[in-house]
Amino acid sequence: MDHGHRIKNVFDDLPPDLDRLNALRVWHAMWLERIDAKIAAVRQRQLEAEHGRRRRPEQPEWIVELGIGTGHPPVQVHSGDCRMMGKRRRPVGRDEARRLLTAGLRACTHCQPDTALDILGLSTRPACAAAR
Repeated sequence: MDHGHRIKNVFDDLPPDLDRLNALRVWHAMWLERIDAKIAAVRQRQLEAEHGRRRRPEQPEWIVELGIGTGHPPVQVHSGDCRMMGKRRRPVGRDEARRLLTAGLRACTHCQPDTALDILGLSTRPACAAAR
């Protein structure tokens, strides 16, 4: 079966001398260190992200957006996951959100908290600065 041909060894493509073999070994060791460092960094980021997810406060169910005037009067009510609310806000419970909406505070037209709270016909009312 040999037919005079020698079966090539898998490692025959490596250099035959020690200097080049050692150089290849050092090069591969450096790459392994880099790969190990990257693995450790990715694991650390994943641990930090998981830690952040566990420690993140629970998202409020309802939010009142606050105005810029004296005392930061409420402007409108949003659902807790609405992306249209401004930066000035405070979380409120379901009962307070209902109370504010029925007192005349505007409901966000994007997330429609009045509909979610089964309060109909409020989204067309003007904002009531007295509602607190």
